[in-house]
Amino acid sequence: TTLITGPSNLISKKDIKTKKIVTADEMFEEVKKCLPVDIAVCAAAVADFKPVKKNTNKIEKDNERLKSIELKKNKDILEFLCKNNKYRPRFVVGFAAETENLNKNAFSKLKKKNCDLIVANDVSKKNSGLNSDYNRVSIIDNSGKIRIIKKNKKSFIANIIAEIVLDKLLINDRSFN
Repeated sequence: TTLITGPSNLISKKDIKTKKIVTADEMFEEVKKCLPVDIAVCAAAVADFKPVKKNTNKIEKDNERLKSIELKKNKDILEFLCKNNKYRPRFVVGFAAETENLNKNAFSKLKKKNCDLIVANDVSKKNSGLNSDYNRVSIIDNSGKIRIIKKNKKSFIANIIAEIVLDKLLINDRSFN
């Protein structure tokens, strides 16, 4: 097991290889180095965009407003994993941080990126989601089946996700016999 994590207070266990990164580009490169894998769980909230120009000096405030910051898309790690025919994991779990149309947007993301499962969480809710030990999620499989988990500890939700992944893998393995 390899955990690739951005800046966090997480203390990983000794038996888990941990790679600490700072940027989306670093995460993308670490993910590529870990391939091939059987299961990929992509829970990091990687920014969709990054600044085109990186300033090494402080941006002085001449006015009350910054005129503009030009952005470009980060590489889509989840899409790379799901659509990489050479190294696609047997099972890929994606996460969708949404503020509206939770299940609709998450299912659309699952289909567009070709995930096996997506975990959708409404990041507009207070006291759950980002920067919290609690979450409330919808777990959606590629057939559109939705399992709603009410507010609970993230460790509890992680166990449910693991059970679903194992069940799906066992069902797929049985279909080959």
